[in-house]
Amino acid sequence: MKKLLILAIPVMMLATSCETARNVLGDLNTGGLTQSEIAAGLKQALEIGAQNSSGRLSIADGFFASAIHKIWMPPEAQKVENALRAVGLGSTVDKAILAMNRAAEDAAKSAGTIFIDAIRQMTIQDAVNILRGGDTAATAYFRQKTTQVLINTFRPVINNALAKTNATKYWEDVFSLYNKISNKPVTTDLSAYVTDRAVNALFHEIKNEEIKIRTDPVARVTDLLKKVFGSSLAQQR
Repeated sequence: MKKLLILAIPVMMLATSCETARNVLGDLNTGGLTQSEIAAGLKQALEIGAQNSSGRLSIADGFFASAIHKIWMPPEAQKVENALRAVGLGSTVDKAILAMNRAAEDAAKSAGTIFIDAIRQMTIQDAVNILRGGDTAATAYFRQKTTQVLINTFRPVINNALAKTNATKYWEDVFSLYNKISNKPVTTDLSAYVTDRAVNALFHEIKNEEIKIRTDPVARVTDLLKKVFGSSLAQQR
């Protein structure tokens, strides 16, 4: 009797596991899509969104000519800018602002591979959760998976770009000039500031791309995207 009981236990466990799996799949209500189609569709959408976003920001004037993402002097440096412009040194400030934006544009070129790595690590359950999530669920996934990697990767790139575009020199010129006329010296971590602005700009652009693909059928530029984002599963939110 004991032997029969021992043999029955793994059979019962297997049956329970199979039933649980069926229940999970039933709960997902995939709308006729296979799990591989869901994952492939999400990954394709994320790749397109990431490429479009980094592509727009990494071109010349991607930051500098943007009404949304142009990098200005940080808030704590506004009084520096105002003081220098007031004494006719606005050109030095303008050079610093241009150089900061060029550095961010340069750094954005490396974003694509970081996002692709995050997409490759996505599980089937991640894909289903994103598809059934809110309009910015994929952006939230990217923020969770890539923010620190982006910061770590962007920081040295931006440091090099700041040096290459003379931003560091212009920045030092701005603050050394200001500190000569002020009894309250101001210092700001230029690299950290530009890195933060660059990373946030990327997520803003990715959010817009995600909303577009979810809500605008015209943005679904492949048959797979049309199938996945036009499915009943994508509407279960």
